[in-house]
Amino acid sequence: MMTPTLPSRMTAIDIVQPGGPEVLIPTQRPTPSVYAGELLIRVHAAGVNGPDVLQRKGLYDPPAGASDIPGLEVAGEVVALGPQTTRFKVGDQVMALIPGGGYAEYAVADERTTLQLPQGLSMIEAAALPETFMTVWVNLFQRGQFKAGESVLIHGGASGIGTTATMLAKAFGATKIFTTVANPEQQAASRALGADHAINYETHDFVTEVMRETDGRGVDVIVDIIGGDYVDRNLKTAAMNGRIVQIGVIKGPASHVDLFPMLVKRLTHIGSTLRSRSHEEKAAIIAELEAQVWPHIRSGRIKPLIYATFPLGEARAAHELMDSGRHIGKIVLTSSL
Repeated sequence: MMTPTLPSRMTAIDIVQPGGPEVLIPTQRPTPSVYAGELLIRVHAAGVNGPDVLQRKGLYDPPAGASDIPGLEVAGEVVALGPQTTRFKVGDQVMALIPGGGYAEYAVADERTTLQLPQGLSMIEAAALPETFMTVWVNLFQRGQFKAGESVLIHGGASGIGTTATMLAKAFGATKIFTTVANPEQQAASRALGADHAINYETHDFVTEVMRETDGRGVDVIVDIIGGDYVDRNLKTAAMNGRIVQIGVIKGPASHVDLFPMLVKRLTHIGSTLRSRSHEEKAAIIAELEAQVWPHIRSGRIKPLIYATFPLGEARAAHELMDSGRHIGKIVLTSSL
């Protein structure tokens, strides 16, 4: 296939200064070039994620050498190849995990973190997969060492991370799945995805609810994107030898933590980020996903849950929805190209 003629400039989303969604402004940028081992993707869809929000607020800088344009996962069509790029060809439909640059009409991806579009997924669904599924796999399964027969508590159960973690925990044999959500609509959606107990944190205390439902034992693994006062409460909720994986701090730092439960129950509290990992590390995670999770995706048992889509130029509106916490599943930007 002939390489298509590419425009010299493209529409992208700038963060003009740290702040709220209003700082996301469409602008014109040079269409990026590709180098050895890279490919250029004409972006059809890009996932919106928590790290994008942190970057917008000035709290999460891109890794050295990465684009300052937000966006960590995209799906689209390969339109150009760099030297020594061997796994893909122009015209391939792909999805990719990238260190930045997704909120744009064209984005550069390393071929090691790019995958062929899985059969049965649309571009929009595929764009909601790389960052979220890799984050859950790393934190719930690798770092949290979750295994069949264990129980899990997933905070932010209606988020992209939360809905994905619920589906994967269910598919891989969790005995009991607890989630925390904000309202009855989110409770119903979380249960439909596999949660046994979706706890409305506005009206119920999750520590009390979990301990009652487990006869005082607690849960084996806790996945937390919230932070703040949840840190101390998680220690109370974890079972003996439990693991708590911190992958977000939406509520900010913890002001008080009683470490005694950690000692008594021999708990492990670990943190993790995905963006700063090397391409080799990310490729190894992708290989595990392809072997372990892709069969569930191909069968239709697991599929990214899409809540809303917005045109690229309306990134501000997408982040306003993200900030509201009303969504259930993923928010995706789409390109008009």
